Amino acid sequence: MAESGKAAGGRARSTTTTARSTKTAGSAAASGGPTSRATGTRAAARTNATAAKGKTAAPARTVTVTAVAPPPGGIHEPATYPVRPGEDPWTADELREVREGLIDEVARLNSEIQYAEHEIADMLRDSGDGAGDDQADTGTKNFEREHEMALTNQTRGMLSQSERALRRLADGTYGTCESCASAIGKARLQVFPRATLCVTCKQREERR
Repeated sequence: MAESGKAAGGRARSTTTTARSTKTAGSAAASGGPTSRATGTRAAARTNATAAKGKTAAPARTVTVTAVAPPPGGIHEPATYPVRPGEDPWTADELREVREGLIDEVARLNSEIQYAEHEIADMLRDSGDGAGDDQADTGTKNFEREHEMALTNQTRGMLSQSERALRRLADGTYGTCESCASAIGKARLQVFPRATLCVTCKQREERR
């Protein structure tokens, strides 16, 4: 009887351990970051499309992302950077936080661009290999490639703005509207550090 009880207990513990392991694995898979989820979605879509045509899927290729150094320079005395009436002056800690956020943004955008360039190269290679594709397949490939190129160009624009903001921090012109030379506003810059125009000038530009 004692041995039977031990065996039953062992089976119960084994079942519990298996359930916990299954739950842990599910949680780990669900906690993947946006980049890994996006990468998995793209890879799955490409594999499904290849399988649907009866072709052998190419092995997954690892993309090596090269780190890019941020623009040189630091920050000036906080009083150098203008604020709008009613706003508190910049502090050194606030400026450091803005700069560190921009540096992180530059690194993230560079990684996205490098990954997207590999994706576009794969799409161009696929289009060259698809001599037997019908018009619908060719049209889909062209649309996906053009869409990826448009997103990459948009990301390049954001990268350029972030690098420009870092240069303006370094030369002491950060926070000055490039159109009217008034203060952009500390509150606006803390939400959108890449801003180069005050709200009024930005609205005027968007109405054109």
